[in-house]
Amino acid sequence: MAKQTVVTIVDDLDGVTEGAETVTFALDGKNYEIDLSPANTEALVGALAPFIEKARQPGAVTQYKRGPVTVLPASDAGAVRAWAKAQGLEVPQRGRIPAALRDRYYAAKA
Repeated sequence: MAKQTVVTIVDDLDGVTEGAETVTFALDGKNYEIDLSPANTEALVGALAPFIEKARQPGAVTQYKRGPVTVLPASDAGAVRAWAKAQGLEVPQRGRIPAALRDRYYAAKA
């Protein structure tokens, strides 16, 4: 004698609609699962759409209007400073070398 077990997943919201599928989502660091019919899945996605559209992925790198910052290796920074002094240009003794000065250095070396 054989037994057959049938599992029917019904919509958690209405408790009646069969053929529901499990939908997972997260909010405030907590993960949730709910079994929804296609219509209720569409309603959930539609309700969240305006928020998802404006949201960002965790850990995403934000691109600021200034653009990326280029960090020179110490050896290049020293070379740029020496070149600028030899050209009679003002260059900070320490800290970031202005991008325009750095660009002039690389253009002169090219």
